[in-house]
Amino acid sequence: MRSWMKSALGKLTRRQLFQAGAAAGMASQLQARQRTLYEDSIYQRLLGVKPILTCRGHTTAFGGSLMPEPVLRAMQEANDVFVDMQELQAACGKRIAAIMKTESAMVSAGSFSAMLLGCAACLTGKDGARIVALPHPTWPKREVLIQKAHRILYDRAYRAAGATVREFETKAQLERAIGENTAMLAALASTEQSPNPAVMTVQDYIDLGKKHNVPVLVDAASELPPASNLNRWTGADLVVFSGGKGILGPQSSGILAGRKDLIDAAVLNGSPNANIGRGMKVGKEEMVGLVVALELYAARDHVTIQESWNKKAQYMAAQLQGIRGFKAAYRLNKQDFGEVRIDWDRAVIPLTGKEAARKLFQGEPRMMYYDDDEGGILQTRSMKDGDEILAARRLREFFTTEGRKA
Repeated sequence: MRSWMKSALGKLTRRQLFQAGAAAGMASQLQARQRTLYEDSIYQRLLGVKPILTCRGHTTAFGGSLMPEPVLRAMQEANDVFVDMQELQAACGKRIAAIMKTESAMVSAGSFSAMLLGCAACLTGKDGARIVALPHPTWPKREVLIQKAHRILYDRAYRAAGATVREFETKAQLERAIGENTAMLAALASTEQSPNPAVMTVQDYIDLGKKHNVPVLVDAASELPPASNLNRWTGADLVVFSGGKGILGPQSSGILAGRKDLIDAAVLNGSPNANIGRGMKVGKEEMVGLVVALELYAARDHVTIQESWNKKAQYMAAQLQGIRGFKAAYRLNKQDFGEVRIDWDRAVIPLTGKEAARKLFQGEPRMMYYDDDEGGILQTRSMKDGDEILAARRLREFFTTEGRKA
């Protein structure tokens, strides 16, 4: 060893040496991660598509979530042999239902597919002629009733199944509309967070459904976390979850769970049968991957994982302090995990929230967050360890530079 190195090392304590080594190791890991993600990813090598450094949650339009290694291994192993898809669907449904504490369940091709097949089941039951007739039901019992506050773009799945969707402002109006032509009531789980007392709760829907003997479908596609939501709406006749997003299964998978008779009807409407769900295939690998992901999710230490999200958010908020005209505030959101609210003085940083988001998405590395007119929100639940450091560096550099231009 060179004398100058011996001399330098001799002046360091063991703890300092360990810290120095750890810091060097972290820097090396970050450089390797940046290369892998943003310079040498398979997307870039194979197709010339640049990956994204995300400060958002699980967003389908940007790839959903990241599957854990056990899920990937299970999917790879599932690729090695052939199985009867009907038997596999039944077995997967049984395992999912046991975890969710419902009568039955099935794997769908995403949550939109689960909504469509659930609605189809309410339209047809197990009547073969009616199943073949979709999406053009010739019978009058084909109406889906929904409160306006529960409407979203994705409820067009019910229309795609062949239903006629009728929208109402109030609970009283909806209840008066229930009749012999009502096939289903549709609820959106995210409305539970609404401060407006006029907005129906999911339990309001369930109570109405039981009162009038009409099935209720709850769209809870994005409602994980909290983990308790997995078993929260089991009083409904049908519940929908995304298989990707919070569960971290294949993004192209979903869950439809609930009453056995309706699940049986949904399976008949779905692939591999040549009915309305034929094009919504789920591969054997994805089915196995979803079951493994759900088992992992049910056993996960959600408190510790949420704490890791919070620590990343706190780190980012701290690293973004001291930028002229810029504010970054850590807070707990409605789902009770940490995020960072950012905004800035337009006189110092002359960009709207949308303009800043667009420039960051077009930069290197490409970056995205929940942008709005005022600024935006940074979340860390889709990040791997170290991403928060790369993101904080990129944001600090960007807003500092933009402030100098003013």
